[in-house]
Amino acid sequence: MKPNAMKLAALLAPALLAACTVGPDYVRPAVESPAAYKERGNWKQAEPRDLELRGKWWEVFKDPLLDSLQEQVDVSNQNLARAEAQYRQALALVQSARAGFYPTVTGGVSNTRSRSSATTIATPSVAPVSRGVVTNHNLPFQASWEADVWGKISRTVEASEASAQASAGDLAAARLSAQAALAQSYFQLRSLDAQQKLLEDTVAGYEQSLRLVQNQYAAGIVAKADVVQAQVQVKTTQAQAIDIGVQRAQLEHAIALLVGKPASNFSIARAPLMAVTPPVPAGLPSELLERRPDVAAAERRMAQANAQIGVVKAAYFPSLTLSAAGGYQSAAMIDWLTAPSRYWSFGTAIAETLFDGGLRRAQTAQAIAAYDANVAAYRQTVLAGFQQVEDNLAALRILEQEGEVMEEAVKLADQSLALAINQYKAGTVSFLNVVVAQTTALANQRTAVNLLGQRVVAYTQLVTNLGGGWTPSREELTGRNASRSERDALGAATGK
Repeated sequence: MKPNAMKLAALLAPALLAACTVGPDYVRPAVESPAAYKERGNWKQAEPRDLELRGKWWEVFKDPLLDSLQEQVDVSNQNLARAEAQYRQALALVQSARAGFYPTVTGGVSNTRSRSSATTIATPSVAPVSRGVVTNHNLPFQASWEADVWGKISRTVEASEASAQASAGDLAAARLSAQAALAQSYFQLRSLDAQQKLLEDTVAGYEQSLRLVQNQYAAGIVAKADVVQAQVQVKTTQAQAIDIGVQRAQLEHAIALLVGKPASNFSIARAPLMAVTPPVPAGLPSELLERRPDVAAAERRMAQANAQIGVVKAAYFPSLTLSAAGGYQSAAMIDWLTAPSRYWSFGTAIAETLFDGGLRRAQTAQAIAAYDANVAAYRQTVLAGFQQVEDNLAALRILEQEGEVMEEAVKLADQSLALAINQYKAGTVSFLNVVVAQTTALANQRTAVNLLGQRVVAYTQLVTNLGGGWTPSREELTGRNASRSERDALGAATGK
């Protein structure tokens, strides 16, 4: 075969032999998807549509500090950097797999001088050995190509592309997880700030009550026990305010880790909890399969496992390898690159495994089992996604109802406290009545603050459950890494 004919065959063979690809073609398994969320009936569609989830979903809270911290996650979070590096590694493996479609060509230059042993004894059937010094100049080229007759290479590429797409989903899931963890930690910290402000204000009010009791005790109106009870209220509330500092410091350190900063050099000033929970357009359950990156990653791993079945099944069939060699070889430098010094060879080889002790059968069974495991993992991921959405839709609904009731309880507790203080001043009740009213009022106020914080955290969890603002890029869908536009897509996906 002439070299040009060999080149043409190498280029056309993948297309001509594609019909011989063995192994099952991938079809996404069906999953049970409800027509609507059970909790959806308790929510109204947000109007206007500006509240729909987008890339920077945390901007609905209108908190500049939170926006700034979220931007630092993309730049400095080390878990995200690791996931991005793993994604680039998967893209490189795609290109490595595609290289199997093309022949391997090697070349080199060598120059050797040799002399035979003077003590070599010639036999009658062997010509006498030359005892002179021999010089050889070589310029060899070699090429080999394995035809993808049964689709082994095609399935390998298919598997690597699916793996790269799954890695893209992992990267998006890691980013969304870090963003959600930051938002939740931030709002928990702000909830503690609100509680601490409440406790400090309460201590100031209790100190006024203490001065009132001390004045009445000095006038001989009340007993010493009332003074002691008032002092206990002040000290107990002061201790509660101090105790909040432990959890706040830990949350501050957790935020530092998420933004890639040393905890020793990071701090957040105290500020009130101003966040509100906007209405959430939860959409349809079927959209969850498109929006959640972890679901997308699990689905792509099914496709990878399915392609791997074709790879192992191709081992049952013979392999066809084409090889060629040529170049220049001469004993004299002056004749090295001349036409008479040229040489070439061309050949084909067909190889088939005749006996392997059941190795291929075991590998096929392993690949099928791996696919079945990935199908189960995918369906479990989908079911868990539906559960998480329902959980947080229910949490938001119930917390909103609880919050409305608690607001009424706070108002009534404040009224009860005011009445108890007035009655105590009038001498109709003991100070114990005031203490009970103070304790109830403070507990209700702290519960109200906690409920607001829980609602904001539940909202951020729901956003995560719905997939955040993730939209897969072209590169994430194709697993390619060759073009400039695709590299730009990777930069957009990683924030670099």
